[in-house]
Amino acid sequence: MEYRQDNLQSVIDPRRYGVSFSLKQCRNFGLDPAATLQWLFEQGWRRFRIMSYWDEHEPEQGKYYFAWLDWQIEAIKAYGGTVSLCLGVKQPRWPEYHWPKWTENLDKTDTDSALLHFVGTVVSRYRNEPNIDSWQLENEALLDNFGEMIDIDRERLRAEFQIVRKIDTLRPIIMSTSNSWGIPIRKPLPDVVGFSWYFRLFSHGTYHNTVNFGFIFKLRKHLVHTLLGKGVFIHELQLEPWGSADIWNMTSEEQAKSMDIHQIAHNLSMAQKLRVSPIDIWGAEWWYWRLSQGDPSIWEAVRDNLV
Repeated sequence: MEYRQDNLQSVIDPRRYGVSFSLKQCRNFGLDPAATLQWLFEQGWRRFRIMSYWDEHEPEQGKYYFAWLDWQIEAIKAYGGTVSLCLGVKQPRWPEYHWPKWTENLDKTDTDSALLHFVGTVVSRYRNEPNIDSWQLENEALLDNFGEMIDIDRERLRAEFQIVRKIDTLRPIIMSTSNSWGIPIRKPLPDVVGFSWYFRLFSHGTYHNTVNFGFIFKLRKHLVHTLLGKGVFIHELQLEPWGSADIWNMTSEEQAKSMDIHQIAHNLSMAQKLRVSPIDIWGAEWWYWRLSQGDPSIWEAVRDNLV
Protein backbone atom coordinates (compact mmCIF):
# COMPACT_ATOMS: atom_id res chain seq x y z
CA MET A 1 0.00 0.00 0.00
CA GLU A 2 1.22 3.52 -0.78
CA TYR A 3 0.76 5.67 2.30
CA ARG A 4 -0.59 9.22 2.20
CA GLN A 5 1.50 11.82 3.94
CA ASP A 6 -1.17 14.51 3.78
CA ASN A 7 -3.68 15.33 6.51
CA LEU A 8 -1.32 14.30 9.33
CA GLN A 9 -1.97 15.51 12.85
CA SER A 10 0.85 16.50 15.20
CA VAL A 11 2.96 13.53 16.27
CA ILE A 12 2.11 11.87 19.59
CA ASP A 13 5.40 11.82 21.49
CA PRO A 14 6.67 8.20 21.21
CA ARG A 15 8.77 8.71 24.33
CA ARG A 16 5.51 9.08 26.27
CA TYR A 17 2.84 7.08 24.45
CA GLY A 18 2.59 4.08 22.19
CA VAL A 19 -0.14 1.83 20.88
CA SER A 20 -0.60 -1.89 20.25
CA PHE A 21 -1.66 -2.98 16.78
CA SER A 22 -2.93 -6.46 15.91
CA LEU A 23 -3.86 -7.77 12.48
CA LYS A 24 -6.01 -10.42 14.13
CA GLN A 25 -8.03 -7.84 16.02
CA CYS A 26 -8.55 -5.82 12.85
CA ARG A 27 -9.96 -8.92 11.20
CA ASN A 28 -12.20 -9.59 14.20
CA PHE A 29 -13.76 -6.16 13.72
CA GLY A 30 -13.98 -6.60 9.94
CA LEU A 31 -11.51 -3.75 9.46
CA ASP A 32 -8.96 -3.37 6.70
CA PRO A 33 -5.60 -3.59 8.55
CA ALA A 34 -3.92 -1.21 6.08
CA ALA A 35 -6.64 1.41 6.51
CA THR A 36 -6.51 1.01 10.29
CA LEU A 37 -2.75 1.46 10.42
CA GLN A 38 -2.95 4.43 8.07
CA TRP A 39 -5.52 6.06 10.34
CA LEU A 40 -3.22 5.56 13.33
CA PHE A 41 -0.39 7.24 11.43
CA GLU A 42 -2.69 10.15 10.59
CA GLN A 43 -3.62 10.60 14.23
CA GLY A 44 0.04 10.96 15.11
CA TRP A 45 1.05 7.57 16.54
CA ARG A 46 4.71 6.70 16.06
CA ARG A 47 5.41 4.02 18.67
CA PHE A 48 3.86 0.61 17.95
CA ARG A 49 3.79 -2.76 19.65
CA ILE A 50 3.15 -5.37 16.97
CA MET A 51 2.95 -9.15 16.97
CA SER A 52 4.78 -12.03 15.26
CA TYR A 53 2.03 -14.63 15.51
CA TRP A 54 3.50 -18.11 15.16
CA ASP A 55 0.40 -19.61 13.52
CA GLU A 56 0.43 -16.87 10.86
CA HIS A 57 4.12 -16.83 10.05
CA GLU A 58 4.83 -20.56 10.08
CA PRO A 59 1.54 -22.08 8.86
CA GLU A 60 3.41 -25.25 7.87
CA GLN A 61 6.42 -26.44 9.76
CA GLY A 62 9.55 -24.99 8.22
CA LYS A 63 7.60 -22.88 5.70
CA TYR A 64 7.54 -19.21 6.59
CA TYR A 65 5.27 -16.39 5.51
CA PHE A 66 6.41 -13.00 6.76
CA ALA A 67 4.78 -10.74 4.19
CA TRP A 68 2.27 -9.20 6.62
CA LEU A 69 4.90 -8.61 9.28
CA ASP A 70 7.34 -7.16 6.73
CA TRP A 71 4.57 -4.81 5.60
CA GLN A 72 3.86 -3.52 9.11
CA ILE A 73 7.50 -2.87 9.89
CA GLU A 74 8.12 -1.13 6.57
CA ALA A 75 5.00 1.01 6.88
CA ILE A 76 5.92 2.14 10.39
CA LYS A 77 9.47 2.86 9.23
CA ALA A 78 8.13 4.99 6.38
CA TYR A 79 6.47 7.26 8.97
CA GLY A 80 9.55 7.43 11.18
CA GLY A 81 7.95 5.20 13.79
CA THR A 82 9.44 2.62 16.14
CA VAL A 83 8.46 -0.98 16.80
CA SER A 84 8.45 -3.14 19.91
CA LEU A 85 8.11 -6.63 18.42
CA CYS A 86 6.44 -9.42 20.37
CA LEU A 87 8.03 -12.87 20.23
CA GLY A 88 6.97 -16.39 21.14
CA VAL A 89 3.76 -18.39 21.22
CA LYS A 90 1.96 -16.26 23.82
CA GLN A 91 1.17 -12.91 22.24
CA PRO A 92 -1.59 -10.34 22.60
CA ARG A 93 -5.16 -11.13 21.48
CA TRP A 94 -7.25 -14.21 21.90
CA PRO A 95 -6.59 -17.12 22.13
CA GLU A 96 -3.38 -15.74 23.73
CA TYR A 97 -1.46 -18.87 22.72
CA HIS A 98 -1.07 -18.79 18.95
CA TRP A 99 -0.07 -22.40 18.29
CA PRO A 100 0.12 -23.48 14.62
CA LYS A 101 -2.22 -26.37 13.87
CA TRP A 102 0.68 -28.62 12.96
CA THR A 103 2.00 -28.57 16.52
CA GLU A 104 -0.98 -30.70 17.56
CA ASN A 105 0.83 -33.66 16.01
CA LEU A 106 4.05 -33.09 17.96
CA ASP A 107 5.02 -34.13 21.47
CA LYS A 108 6.08 -31.44 23.93
CA THR A 109 9.80 -31.85 23.30
CA ASP A 110 9.40 -31.36 19.56
CA THR A 111 6.92 -28.51 20.01
CA ASP A 112 9.28 -26.69 22.34
CA SER A 113 12.15 -27.18 19.91
CA ALA A 114 10.03 -25.83 17.04
CA LEU A 115 9.07 -22.77 19.09
CA LEU A 116 12.68 -22.00 19.94
CA HIS A 117 13.57 -22.27 16.27
CA PHE A 118 10.74 -19.92 15.31
CA VAL A 119 11.76 -17.30 17.88
CA GLY A 120 15.33 -17.46 16.59
CA THR A 121 14.12 -17.15 13.01
CA VAL A 122 12.10 -14.01 13.75
CA VAL A 123 14.90 -12.28 15.64
CA SER A 124 17.45 -13.18 12.96
CA ARG A 125 15.16 -11.86 10.24
CA TYR A 126 14.51 -8.48 11.85
CA ARG A 127 17.59 -7.74 13.97
CA ASN A 128 18.95 -5.37 11.33
CA GLU A 129 15.74 -3.34 11.12
CA PRO A 130 16.70 0.05 12.56
CA ASN A 131 13.19 1.00 13.71
CA ILE A 132 12.80 -2.04 15.98
CA ASP A 133 13.83 -0.75 19.39
CA SER A 134 12.96 -3.71 21.63
CA TRP A 135 11.71 -7.29 21.80
CA GLN A 136 8.84 -8.36 24.03
CA LEU A 137 9.21 -12.00 24.95
CA GLU A 138 6.09 -14.12 25.60
CA ASN A 139 3.36 -11.69 26.58
CA GLU A 140 2.37 -12.24 30.24
CA ALA A 141 4.35 -15.46 30.05
CA LEU A 142 3.56 -16.83 33.51
CA LEU A 143 -0.13 -15.87 33.68
CA ASP A 144 -1.75 -19.28 34.02
CA ASN A 145 -5.47 -18.51 34.18
CA PHE A 146 -6.21 -16.88 30.83
CA GLY A 147 -6.15 -18.20 27.29
CA GLU A 148 -6.56 -21.47 25.43
CA MET A 149 -4.07 -24.36 25.30
CA ILE A 150 -2.12 -22.83 28.17
CA ASP A 151 1.44 -24.06 28.50
CA ILE A 152 3.58 -22.46 31.22
CA ASP A 153 7.22 -23.57 31.07
CA ARG A 154 9.86 -21.47 32.80
CA GLU A 155 12.77 -23.56 31.49
CA ARG A 156 11.58 -23.08 27.93
CA LEU A 157 11.16 -19.38 28.62
CA ARG A 158 14.76 -19.20 29.80
CA ALA A 159 15.88 -20.94 26.61
CA GLU A 160 13.90 -18.45 24.50
CA PHE A 161 15.49 -15.56 26.38
CA GLN A 162 18.98 -16.95 25.79
CA ILE A 163 18.30 -17.35 22.06
CA VAL A 164 17.12 -13.76 21.72
CA ARG A 165 20.08 -12.46 23.71
CA LYS A 166 22.57 -14.51 21.67
CA ILE A 167 21.25 -13.27 18.33
CA ASP A 168 20.80 -9.65 19.39
CA THR A 169 23.00 -8.36 22.20
CA LEU A 170 21.95 -4.73 21.82
CA ARG A 171 18.18 -4.35 22.06
CA PRO A 172 16.40 -4.62 25.41
CA ILE A 173 14.22 -7.65 26.10
CA ILE A 174 10.90 -6.74 27.70
CA MET A 175 8.84 -9.14 29.77
CA SER A 176 5.51 -8.35 31.34
CA THR A 177 4.01 -9.16 34.70
CA SER A 178 0.33 -8.66 33.81
CA ASN A 179 -1.86 -7.70 36.79
CA SER A 180 -0.07 -10.12 39.11
CA TRP A 181 0.96 -8.84 42.49
CA GLY A 182 4.62 -9.75 42.37
CA ILE A 183 7.79 -8.64 40.68
CA PRO A 184 10.18 -10.79 38.61
CA ILE A 185 12.81 -12.32 40.89
CA ARG A 186 13.60 -15.58 39.08
CA LYS A 187 15.31 -16.02 35.75
CA PRO A 188 14.90 -15.01 33.07
CA LEU A 189 15.10 -11.44 34.29
CA PRO A 190 14.16 -8.96 31.56
CA ASP A 191 15.98 -5.75 30.79
CA VAL A 192 12.72 -3.83 31.17
CA VAL A 193 9.57 -4.82 33.09
CA GLY A 194 6.18 -4.15 31.53
CA PHE A 195 2.98 -3.71 33.55
CA SER A 196 -0.50 -4.44 32.25
CA TRP A 197 -3.15 -2.25 33.88
CA TYR A 198 -6.83 -3.14 33.62
CA PHE A 199 -9.47 -1.30 35.60
CA ARG A 200 -12.94 -2.66 34.84
CA LEU A 201 -13.82 -6.19 33.70
CA PHE A 202 -16.68 -8.62 33.31
CA SER A 203 -16.22 -11.92 35.11
CA HIS A 204 -18.33 -14.44 37.01
CA GLY A 205 -21.50 -12.89 35.59
CA THR A 206 -20.93 -9.31 36.63
CA TYR A 207 -18.91 -6.17 35.95
CA HIS A 208 -16.45 -5.14 38.62
CA ASN A 209 -13.53 -2.82 39.21
CA THR A 210 -10.15 -4.44 39.71
CA VAL A 211 -8.17 -4.10 42.94
CA ASN A 212 -5.04 -2.96 41.11
CA PHE A 213 -4.93 0.46 42.70
CA GLY A 214 -2.36 3.10 41.90
CA PHE A 215 -0.39 2.67 45.14
CA ILE A 216 0.15 -1.01 44.32
CA PHE A 217 1.74 -0.15 40.99
CA LYS A 218 3.84 2.58 42.60
CA LEU A 219 5.11 0.07 45.16
CA ARG A 220 5.90 -2.48 42.48
CA LYS A 221 7.69 0.17 40.40
CA HIS A 222 9.79 1.11 43.42
CA LEU A 223 10.68 -2.53 44.15
CA VAL A 224 11.66 -3.24 40.55
CA HIS A 225 13.85 -0.14 40.49
CA THR A 226 15.40 -0.73 43.91
CA LEU A 227 15.84 -4.49 44.04
CA LEU A 228 16.43 -5.27 40.37
CA GLY A 229 17.74 -2.02 38.95
CA LYS A 230 15.35 -2.43 36.00
CA GLY A 231 13.23 0.03 34.11
CA VAL A 232 9.45 -0.11 34.26
CA PHE A 233 6.75 1.02 31.85
CA ILE A 234 3.08 0.32 31.10
CA HIS A 235 2.97 -1.94 28.07
CA GLU A 236 -0.79 -2.51 28.09
CA LEU A 237 -3.17 0.13 29.43
CA GLN A 238 -6.82 -0.85 29.08
CA LEU A 239 -8.67 1.54 26.78
CA GLU A 240 -11.21 -0.90 25.33
CA PRO A 241 -14.13 -2.84 26.82
CA TRP A 242 -13.76 -6.15 28.62
CA GLY A 243 -17.36 -7.19 28.54
CA SER A 244 -19.77 -10.09 28.55
CA ALA A 245 -19.05 -11.00 24.90
CA ASP A 246 -16.67 -10.19 22.09
CA ILE A 247 -16.70 -6.43 21.58
CA TRP A 248 -17.99 -6.70 18.00
CA ASN A 249 -20.98 -8.64 19.32
CA MET A 250 -21.89 -6.13 22.04
CA THR A 251 -24.09 -3.08 21.77
CA SER A 252 -22.51 0.28 22.45
CA GLU A 253 -24.48 0.38 25.72
CA GLU A 254 -22.94 -2.92 26.80
CA GLN A 255 -19.46 -1.78 25.80
CA ALA A 256 -19.91 1.32 27.94
CA LYS A 257 -20.36 -0.80 31.06
CA SER A 258 -16.62 -1.43 31.10
CA MET A 259 -15.29 1.37 28.89
CA ASP A 260 -16.76 4.76 28.05
CA ILE A 261 -15.33 8.26 27.70
CA HIS A 262 -15.23 8.72 31.49
CA GLN A 263 -13.40 5.44 32.05
CA ILE A 264 -10.93 6.38 29.31
CA ALA A 265 -10.15 9.65 31.06
CA HIS A 266 -9.80 7.88 34.41
CA ASN A 267 -7.48 5.15 33.11
CA LEU A 268 -5.18 7.60 31.36
CA SER A 269 -5.08 9.86 34.40
CA MET A 270 -4.11 6.95 36.66
CA ALA A 271 -1.40 5.78 34.29
CA GLN A 272 0.05 9.28 33.99
CA LYS A 273 0.25 9.56 37.79
CA LEU A 274 2.49 6.49 37.91
CA ARG A 275 5.20 8.59 36.22
CA VAL A 276 6.63 5.91 33.97
CA SER A 277 7.18 6.05 30.25
CA PRO A 278 6.20 5.13 27.74
CA ILE A 279 2.56 4.22 28.26
CA ASP A 280 1.57 1.72 25.58
CA ILE A 281 -2.19 1.80 25.09
CA TRP A 282 -4.53 -1.09 24.34
CA GLY A 283 -7.63 -0.73 22.17
CA ALA A 284 -6.73 1.15 18.99
CA GLU A 285 -8.63 -1.21 16.72
CA TRP A 286 -11.78 -0.60 18.77
CA TRP A 287 -11.40 3.20 18.53
CA TYR A 288 -11.20 2.99 14.74
CA TRP A 289 -14.08 0.51 14.55
CA ARG A 290 -16.31 2.86 16.55
CA LEU A 291 -15.23 5.74 14.34
CA SER A 292 -16.05 3.71 11.22
CA GLN A 293 -19.55 3.24 12.66
CA GLY A 294 -19.98 7.00 12.91
CA ASP A 295 -19.02 7.48 16.56
CA PRO A 296 -15.88 9.65 16.99
CA SER A 297 -16.41 10.13 20.72
CA ILE A 298 -14.21 7.23 21.80
CA TRP A 299 -11.17 8.34 19.85
CA GLU A 300 -11.74 11.97 20.82
CA ALA A 301 -11.74 10.95 24.50
CA VAL A 302 -8.42 9.15 24.03
CA ARG A 303 -6.88 12.02 22.09
CA ASP A 304 -8.04 14.72 24.48
CA ASN A 305 -6.57 12.95 27.52
CA LEU A 306 -3.09 12.36 26.13
CA VAL A 307 -1.65 15.14 28.26
